[in-house]
Amino acid sequence: MSYVGPEPDDFDDFYRDDDPGRGRGGRRFGGRPALVALAALVPTALAAWLVWTVVSGPGESEPPKVLPAPGQSSTSSAGTPSDAKEPSASPSKSSSSPAKPPSASAKKPTAPAGGGSGPLKGKVVVIDPGHNPGNFSHTSDINRSVNVGNARKECDTTGTSTNAGYTEAQFTLDVSRRLRALLQQQGATVQLTQNGDRSWGPCVDERARIGNKAKADAVVSVHADGSAVGNRGFHVILPASVHAGGADTRPIVSSSRDLGERIAGKFLQATGQPPSNYIGGGTGLDTRSDLGGLNLSTVPKVFIECGNMRDSQDVTRLTSGTWRQKAAQGISEGIVSFLRG
Repeated sequence: MSYVGPEPDDFDDFYRDDDPGRGRGGRRFGGRPALVALAALVPTALAAWLVWTVVSGPGESEPPKVLPAPGQSSTSSAGTPSDAKEPSASPSKSSSSPAKPPSASAKKPTAPAGGGSGPLKGKVVVIDPGHNPGNFSHTSDINRSVNVGNARKECDTTGTSTNAGYTEAQFTLDVSRRLRALLQQQGATVQLTQNGDRSWGPCVDERARIGNKAKADAVVSVHADGSAVGNRGFHVILPASVHAGGADTRPIVSSSRDLGERIAGKFLQATGQPPSNYIGGGTGLDTRSDLGGLNLSTVPKVFIECGNMRDSQDVTRLTSGTWRQKAAQGISEGIVSFLRG
């Protein structure tokens, strides 16, 4: 989640609705009319392919794979790790300028979707894709301060990126969309705080309000870190007990820890990603009191830092569509375990 950096590369649209499989072979077209029709389609197909290529970045962009409903989590309990400061490594400039997002500055959060039959029928999950691909061009907007209960902090930040320019905001959207699809298949009603459909933000206080207003049964904010080279692994951030200003996390501390421990255990199993070697003392858990998205939440909520975008080993995973699907699966299984008790 390192809070500095530009943003461009692979995410996406892995769901703007999506990457059809590329089949080979098949029938030959006979006759002149068919050849003329085929020739007429080539420019259109080429243009569509070019658009897909620009939107997608590194790694595969396959549709989400829906797996059977997971069972109970067997996540082991971990001790309370000490607080850690926000990483602040500055990513290098990207070699290519990111595409500009839609111009609307403050759209409503993505409407809830899903709610079909399945083990999570009746449950509401809010997914918060960290940052926004357009934040880099709205620095004055995201730099204004907002009240997070026990302090004032920036409205939002740009996030970090890999050395090659694949941004955290792109990563978080991709994983969040995959996660949404998996949870909807389980019957959950799922809402995203943003879906690349607004030009910047939302601010951290608004992100918290979205989950609160939805009366979410669980909220997960998806991030990737921007720490030093050699620092690698994932960690889940839990809310500390905060009672100051408009913040009171005391009612959600215990349930959020339960959610976080289950996600950490399932994420490890699904991805093979080790717990962080630089935060959390090997537990994969960190407790913080300085994040507005947690401080202002009134429903169970955690952040997950899926890896370090500045470490080459983690980058190999973070930029792989196949691995991102595993990441979404691990988070999904942790949420399902939590919601099913």
